Amino acid sequence: MRILLVEDDNRVADALAGALRRNGYEVRRAANAVDALAAPAVDLVLLDLGLPDRDGIEVCRELRARGGVPVIAVTARGGEPDRVRGLRSGADDYVVKPFGTAELLARIEAVLRRSMSQRAHEARLVTVDGLQIDLGRRAVTLDGQPVPLTRKEFEVLAVLVRADGAAVPRDRIVVEVWQTTYEGMSRTLDVHVATLRGKLGRAGSVVRTVRGFGYRLATADGVAPATVPAAPPAPDTAPDAAPAPNSDCPTPASPPMAADS
Repeated sequence: MRILLVEDDNRVADALAGALRRNGYEVRRAANAVDALAAPAVDLVLLDLGLPDRDGIEVCRELRARGGVPVIAVTARGGEPDRVRGLRSGADDYVVKPFGTAELLARIEAVLRRSMSQRAHEARLVTVDGLQIDLGRRAVTLDGQPVPLTRKEFEVLAVLVRADGAAVPRDRIVVEVWQTTYEGMSRTLDVHVATLRGKLGRAGSVVRTVRGFGYRLATADGVAPATVPAAPPAPDTAPDAAPAPNSDCPTPASPPMAADS
């Protein structure tokens, strides 16, 4: 598994990188936002929010918008408003300095488990009344013909598919698709849903409005859409297997990581 460590304090970065490598992870490092956003694809990002060139919250939003890579915020900002802001920006977990190495490793394992489970969940086809949605390949067809959706239109549809027929609150859709909590985005969501329904043609009615709440995906009789396994990805795009922890060389107890300034 590849981890991008975004930390401008070399002392902290050296200690973290060493612990991660001893436990079987491949570590890539970045000391600022520019390098972090230009880094090759990884399986998880450890992101210090106190970067020298840009607010880490903005970097977190951009990382998630680019491809949904799991992000763990690692920061000295420990107040509740800071935690809430970090999680709402798209962070999968939030770790406050100082922290123990063992705790961070456990949190990394938990986030990677959830991420791999979600990938497996998304590697499928969803079929509703002649409409076929392939989450893995980001493709939609109606009666065998491609339906050209924009990126945001597809992401709105994908949020509803992942809910397996359950109603999804409007604010949750906005956060997942646009990475913002701005209330003014509600109208933008409505416009995207209306356009999406139009492009889906006769199958557009599967996107149901739940008045005063949000949207859901359903068949004409209200039953959740059927799902079947998708074709496996090509070998060169298959996700890496998670390495087993290095049990032959256990990580010694280490002092807590220092807080950033």
